[in-house]
Amino acid sequence: MKIGLYFGTFNPIHIGHLAIANHMAEYSDLDKIWMVITPHNPFKKKSSLLNNHHRYQMVMEAVEHYDKIEPSNIEFDLPQPNYTVYTLAHLEEKYPQHEFCLIMGEDNLKSLHKWKNYEVILERHDIYVYPRISEGTVETQFDNHPKIHKVDAPIMEISSTMIRKAIKEGKNIRPLLPPEVYTFIDEMSFYR
Repeated sequence: MKIGLYFGTFNPIHIGHLAIANHMAEYSDLDKIWMVITPHNPFKKKSSLLNNHHRYQMVMEAVEHYDKIEPSNIEFDLPQPNYTVYTLAHLEEKYPQHEFCLIMGEDNLKSLHKWKNYEVILERHDIYVYPRISEGTVETQFDNHPKIHKVDAPIMEISSTMIRKAIKEGKNIRPLLPPEVYTFIDEMSFYR
């Protein structure tokens, strides 16, 4: 089975994440999409992150009605801060029957050359890239790379940061979240 790994803090997961994951599931050769909840991104401050289990719960509820998308807490038990190359090695060892690919936004592709052991990732895994509006350019070494596949997915300009800020300001963000996630955040009084 060919599995696309969509990494994120999902703090919170929103309709933009779901639209991209569903697009990858329906319009690429990937069989399944695993939403990999990242315990702590080495490039982000940890302070605004909800607990791992709360974010996992939100992703689980958000993808409940999507047959090809599922949550993954695979990184929760790995040493922190973790790097994608280690997660991929762990997954290959644990699930040798699957082929794992990365899903990333074009903004991440622009910084891929700074990732730990990015050459190993590119050697062993395909990368599916969805468009993002962002500053900077993609390194020429990644242009027409046989392992990098640009997917014509919709551009989503929704961010979890924007949603957290809006909740703090008392704005109505209901249309930006799956209903189950909105209810969960509201009941738990998160991000206020």
